Amino acid sequence: MDFGLVLQTDPPASQVVGLMRRAERNGFRYGWTFDSAVLWQEPFVIHSRILEHTTKLHVGPMVTNPGTRTWEVTASTFATLNDMFGNRTVCGIGRGDSAMRVAGRRPNTLARLGEAIDVIRDLAEGREATVDGTPVRIPWVKEGKLPVWMAAYGPKALALAGRKADGFILQLADPFLTEWMVKAVRDAAREAGRDPDTLTICVAAPAYVTADDSPGALAHARDQCRWFGGMVGNHVADLVTRYGEGSGMVPEELTAYIKDRHGYDYSHHGRAGNPDTAFVPDEIVDRFCLLGPVQAHLDKLRRLRDLGVHQFAVYAMHDAKEATIDAYGTEIIPAVNS
Repeated sequence: MDFGLVLQTDPPASQVVGLMRRAERNGFRYGWTFDSAVLWQEPFVIHSRILEHTTKLHVGPMVTNPGTRTWEVTASTFATLNDMFGNRTVCGIGRGDSAMRVAGRRPNTLARLGEAIDVIRDLAEGREATVDGTPVRIPWVKEGKLPVWMAAYGPKALALAGRKADGFILQLADPFLTEWMVKAVRDAAREAGRDPDTLTICVAAPAYVTADDSPGALAHARDQCRWFGGMVGNHVADLVTRYGEGSGMVPEELTAYIKDRHGYDYSHHGRAGNPDTAFVPDEIVDRFCLLGPVQAHLDKLRRLRDLGVHQFAVYAMHDAKEATIDAYGTEIIPAVNS
């Protein structure tokens, strides 16, 4: 199993670069950042510094979207980084949540997302693509490789990921939901005539390593990671609006917990202590995240690996970033991959 580190691009950027270097030294193979230009600093500028100061780390957004930048700009950015640093980027992409809504726009449609996946990949790998009706090719791209991994939750998005994407990003670590969603993605790939085993499966969620499993230690870890249930809840609310409650289209294990959700302020997005996530119960934090002493992380990671997960990406938006990176490097990554 590969491991990734996910960070927000809060200033100073040097700290983001430093944490990514620390992750690489600890055996992480991927470095991811949020992509929301109003809330945080521009990620691709920082990606270039991360790539410059690491040797093997693969870098990308978790996730970008088809609306913030035009598709040829996104493709050219990835192609430039690959030309400079040797095909070490991954394009994580989705419909867009904070990046779009903070700027007063709605998330992109799945149809537009599916078209963008093909265009961005083709242009970044040197092929011609049609952009808004115009054939475009980036002439200086002679060769390159850009895997495009799509984030999804609902049945139509999962099907699109299976048909189009090179990888699937699931932003929660509940084994039941992981099994359900991975199966949906693989079934869609198979129905589209693709080999489902060629898709990379990436689960991303907060991880917080505690010294023991005492009530106090676990309570603190939950409070540091409760924001994640609120972030996921934005996407779940969209699913409930689209499919309705109790429709059977989406498992209640995903949708039931947002019944007490009332609005969301993006100024606290992805941050510990987010006041808009008080509705998230402890059970959801435990299911969606990895919390507790080392053995608890190992047990859950092995379950995820057995479900076909190829990468676990650690969201480190809490008060123990360095400690978590080091604990994974010394005790968890070697044990999972021994």
